[in-house]
Amino acid sequence: MPRKKRVAVLGATGSIGKSALDVLERGRDDFEVVLLCARSDAEGLEEAGRLWPGATRVLAGAAGGRGLLLSAIAGCGADVVLNGISGAAGLEPSAAAIEAGCDLALANKETLVMAGDLITRRAREKNAEIIPVDSEHSAVHALIEAHGRSVVEEIVLTASGGPFRNSTVEEMERALPGDALAHPTWDMGSKISVDSASMANKGLEVIEAARLFGFPAAKIRVAVHPQSVVHSMVRTTDGAVYAQLSRPDMRHPIRRALYRGAPAGAGAPNGTGAADFGRLDFGPGFDGLTLEFFPPDAERFPLLAMAYEAAERGGLYPCAYNAANETAVRAYLSGRVGFLDIGRVTGYIMDTDWSAEPGDVAAVIEADSRAAAMAEEEIRCRW
Repeated sequence: MPRKKRVAVLGATGSIGKSALDVLERGRDDFEVVLLCARSDAEGLEEAGRLWPGATRVLAGAAGGRGLLLSAIAGCGADVVLNGISGAAGLEPSAAAIEAGCDLALANKETLVMAGDLITRRAREKNAEIIPVDSEHSAVHALIEAHGRSVVEEIVLTASGGPFRNSTVEEMERALPGDALAHPTWDMGSKISVDSASMANKGLEVIEAARLFGFPAAKIRVAVHPQSVVHSMVRTTDGAVYAQLSRPDMRHPIRRALYRGAPAGAGAPNGTGAADFGRLDFGPGFDGLTLEFFPPDAERFPLLAMAYEAAERGGLYPCAYNAANETAVRAYLSGRVGFLDIGRVTGYIMDTDWSAEPGDVAAVIEADSRAAAMAEEEIRCRW
């Protein structure tokens, strides 16, 4: 009997972490959790620790917590680190996982947005695999594996359109944080929910896909798909389009990532004991399934266009885009700026020269801090 796969779960008390722990609980015969971390939810971390009493627990937001987390990642002996940390704070833990030779199940898109070339190059050097956990990138990963990289001509990422899909610019100008957090199909944390409402999240995913799969941004398209059933598509060189469909449940891509490389059998995703997180049923009693697709509106969602610009410019532009957006989202959630001001702040930062190529992760972190400080100053002076 093969030994259990050793797993570290970062961001264990967030939406991704909770879904991951559910997948792991169902697969106790296959997994051993060796490390759990949370930013500040001590009670939630303690609860997770009761389920996995052998796991090291780290509260990363406490005094000295960041250093403790990086040391714990280096020393926990995980086979795979699932990074569900939100925002730029997830970059250093991702880098630490790769340095430790762990495979990286990546839900923290900022890792590749901020430092994609550095991270992917180091992963190749360390023979560590980066396995996407975002539903869209997990779908693309599976489709490319199924059809072959050489015949895939174009990637199509789907977007729900968020709560403001049908809103006017005037309505979005007046939108309160509670409106932006009311996502119609996914249950997510506050930051990613606001990003989904502004389509900055899809912009970040375009940059991530370019760096993860090696496609130019111009070959990565976005289609608004309100039902969130088609998670992504690829167009092959013969013109055919292939899609991955499932109910909108993050446990599907998380499970695929965690079981990556597992032998076929009881626990593997296509094995006889595969977990069922809800199926699209086309059998008797099927009551129909409508799938809609629309082009995104660049006028109402300028952050998507800015992301394409950042991806095409390269250098530190993606890092600056992410830092400015992250800072502006925090200001919006605290009532300091309006919803559409998120795009205005980000656009202001993007007008600065970020063309320098970072030599290491430290340079990326410095640029992130600089862009965030500039965005905060802009908010303080103008709002």
